[in-house]
Amino acid sequence: MLEATPLTEDWILKHEGDRLPATVPGCVHTDLLAAGVIPDPFLGQGETEVAWVGRREWTYERDLAATNGHEQTDLVFDGLDTVAEVLLDGRPLGRTRNMHRSYRFDVTGLGGRLSVRFASAYAETEAVRGQLGERPAAYAEPYQYIRKMACSFGWDWGPTLVTAGIWRPVRLERWSTARIARVRPLVTVEDGLGRVEVRVDVERSRVEAELALEATVGGVRARAEIDGTTGTVRIEVPDVRLWWPRGYGEQPLYDVELTLLHEDRPLDVWRRRIGFRTVELDRRPDPHGTGFTLVVNGERLFARGVNWIPDDVFPSRIGRDRYRERLRQAADAGVDLVRVWGGGIYESEDFYDACDELGLLVWQDFPFACAAYPEEQPLRGEVEAEARENVVRLMPHPSLVLWNGNNENLWGFRDWGWEERLAGDSWGEGYYLGVLPRVVAELDPTRPYAAGSPWSGSWEHHPNDPAHGTHHSWEVWNREDYADYRANVPRFVAEFGWQAPPAYATLRRALPGEELAPDSPGMLHHQKADDGNGKLERGLARHFALPEGDFDRWHYLTQINQARAVAAGIEHWRSHWPVCAGTVVWQLNDCWPVTSWAAIDGDGREKPLYHELRRLYADRLLTLQARERGLVSAAVNQSAQAWSGTLTLRRMSVEGLVIGTASVSFTAGARSVADFGVPRELEPVGPKEFLVADAWGSPRSSDAETGEALRALHFPAVDREIPYPRPQFDVALVPGGIEVTARTLVRDLLLQADRLDPAAWADRGRLTLLPGERVTIGVRGWKARDGRDAAAAREALYCMEPHR
Repeated sequence: MLEATPLTEDWILKHEGDRLPATVPGCVHTDLLAAGVIPDPFLGQGETEVAWVGRREWTYERDLAATNGHEQTDLVFDGLDTVAEVLLDGRPLGRTRNMHRSYRFDVTGLGGRLSVRFASAYAETEAVRGQLGERPAAYAEPYQYIRKMACSFGWDWGPTLVTAGIWRPVRLERWSTARIARVRPLVTVEDGLGRVEVRVDVERSRVEAELALEATVGGVRARAEIDGTTGTVRIEVPDVRLWWPRGYGEQPLYDVELTLLHEDRPLDVWRRRIGFRTVELDRRPDPHGTGFTLVVNGERLFARGVNWIPDDVFPSRIGRDRYRERLRQAADAGVDLVRVWGGGIYESEDFYDACDELGLLVWQDFPFACAAYPEEQPLRGEVEAEARENVVRLMPHPSLVLWNGNNENLWGFRDWGWEERLAGDSWGEGYYLGVLPRVVAELDPTRPYAAGSPWSGSWEHHPNDPAHGTHHSWEVWNREDYADYRANVPRFVAEFGWQAPPAYATLRRALPGEELAPDSPGMLHHQKADDGNGKLERGLARHFALPEGDFDRWHYLTQINQARAVAAGIEHWRSHWPVCAGTVVWQLNDCWPVTSWAAIDGDGREKPLYHELRRLYADRLLTLQARERGLVSAAVNQSAQAWSGTLTLRRMSVEGLVIGTASVSFTAGARSVADFGVPRELEPVGPKEFLVADAWGSPRSSDAETGEALRALHFPAVDREIPYPRPQFDVALVPGGIEVTARTLVRDLLLQADRLDPAAWADRGRLTLLPGERVTIGVRGWKARDGRDAAAAREALYCMEPHR
């Protein structure tokens, strides 16, 4: 039977004659940090103080004892970052140049000093660029010349921390006769009958040995013989339970156990979990253009998505618990799709296991982003090898529903001046329209493939045409007001977003001792976007009087503006289902403390945007939208049951007076949208009025004293024109939280719980209360005791105020 021995202990890192203890899996930065050699690059401007690390060569070493008792011993690395030479007692075992692959070396009968010598990633990129020529990219760093996590070279939300190290597990595998080399379970289901076709490749040490395969799924067992080095076991499982995305059904998972046998003696075992479901991508043309709709088990979905970046710039620090925590946060926010973005990595099994269990659909980019990638050797062979390995590795997961060729490279070729600069040189098209779809079709034909995002489906249309395929909406953040999200209805919005700083406690930890200001040195260093602060300021100025010299107010307004911006897009696009079939917010998470588009900051704290997503991605959403025919109320119902109730409309003044009311019955069918016009006499006029819509009988959306109503608000003017009354509200401490009672209109009330205690969390984000309404904001991680705590609670509450 194959025996595996982890090699996690006794590693050392050589550093300028010193021998530092090393953690495996890990990387050079984390080892140097643990040894006190470098400062924490996440704090202050420590990133710049450690830039030298990425330009050095590094060696990891440990002793490796020779082993006996089996015919073959392999040294297996699940991940090496990135360009390395592996030696045993000075004898070369092999070289590597791809972070996204695993490696296996024959060390049968060998022992001695095991060394892994890492070259600088910069040295590799300079050599490849010199060989293949210059290629354009969105950023100056040379990430397109190496098969490595692109964002370790920095991004517009990430630090430049170019890593090296044994970043995934390493072990010895000892075996005799044969071992399982590769398993491809092709899982299909039709009319309740689940079929699993397990295709297996084996490696032999004895060519003549007769081998068999035995597999078990759902209590059904089957057996097949090995012909040479391949075999296929076919299993039919009756009455299987379907795996569904969260919100559509349950997520039953079935254990698969595959055993390789010689004379009925087990040689090796492979175990995974699978789910039975069908997935299609409907890209048929229609009167609106070309669709892009995911269909799971025959159910057409509006995808409620988020973009995922590596949760730490040092991925070896992300373990099972952290993956589960972050993905649980996504599921709790109503998310049902997570796009693994192409500037990162193929994530670990822990990530996809959590998605399988939580019902989160996974859109997996191949790791190409925002650059022209050479298609010649040595890169071409590496690209195909990594694609083949990772397609096979990830295909058991039912959560994985889409392979995507790249991020923004087809768009870049057309719009960013690449075509002229390349002058005929290769740039990656052959990967996205050739190699990758061929690999997916050959190895994983049960899943759809898209050539890129954005992509209109062919060169007949502009790659980022909103009427065809996927669309990235970045003109709004870069140049326009977020109200302009409402200018069109893309078929699928795969990227859009708005920036905001992280939580106050996160800033305090990351910038110790700094007097915080939007342009203070640390704040600027932790703002990586091109003209990021300028765009934040212009975005604020369109709506608010800028709070000069008041950092706390600036911090509150930028976070509110982020939530409002994303809400403007999602409410508009969801109200146009099924023409628009999904939104994927940029982005869920951060890899360090930074001002960014994330809903959850680099310390794991939930920004107001996160809580806004819980409202926006709920099964039922009420929204007021300005259309050509006038103001309409849209009841968006993504649940499986019809939504019926009474809609109450109130035209009000900001002083709290009711100017006019109306009530109407409504019904929105399952998975549908119902909209109806607001009577002209109820449309608010001028900056002193607004409209309140309450849908009675819907699921509870807040603790405000509006019963079981789901609420939508429409203010026809921007905030800097609205004569808000001075907000008046009472604050009381109650078990588990803080109770607020409004005496006036209180718009966008926000409790920044981390100002009470860095460990404190609030259970909701921004709230608007009408006079007399009461809300309880749940707080965990903070225990209020006396009047001073009540005063502190009031200090941590922010809302819209009259202009100063």
